Amino acid sequence: MSRIPTHTVEDAPAASRPLLQKIVQSTPGGRPANLHAQMAHSPAVLTAYASLRAVLAEHATFDPKLGAALTLATAAGVGNDYMIRIANRLAHMNGWSEAQAAALRTGTSTRDPKIDALTGLVREAAANSGNVTDATWKAAQKTGWSDAQVTDAFAYVGATVFTGYFLNYAQTEMDAFG
Repeated sequence: MSRIPTHTVEDAPAASRPLLQKIVQSTPGGRPANLHAQMAHSPAVLTAYASLRAVLAEHATFDPKLGAALTLATAAGVGNDYMIRIANRLAHMNGWSEAQAAALRTGTSTRDPKIDALTGLVREAAANSGNVTDATWKAAQKTGWSDAQVTDAFAYVGATVFTGYFLNYAQTEMDAFG
């Protein structure tokens, strides 16, 4: 059972309504996902979430396909089923096959050593409170990821961990989306 009330745009706190309405406009089905509807209970939480997503959209140096891979690998590291389901759907929408998405979730090979090294880095960071071994860090660098790119990957860790932890914290019930 969810711990936090689930809101519609109409009954959300006044400070959350404009942002929740904006989220609904980009959501299939014309209603907020459960995670957004619960985040709306706190304007600070909803604004923090939306800000993280906006920063990724505006400033991240990775294309959406790689961003989706980083999100899915991080979600697997967090271990929240709702977040994994969202990230898996995002991966498919951005061109990853089911076999590749499974590899991103489990940490097996996607057949691209460069992708595997970077997604391994974010998965390990998510699973270990941001800590990664020197071997994992060096593997990402060795496959050609720059210091700037390795740093940029952390933005996906932050956004995904924020969302996954909220889902755990609130015990958000999964939506019925595909």
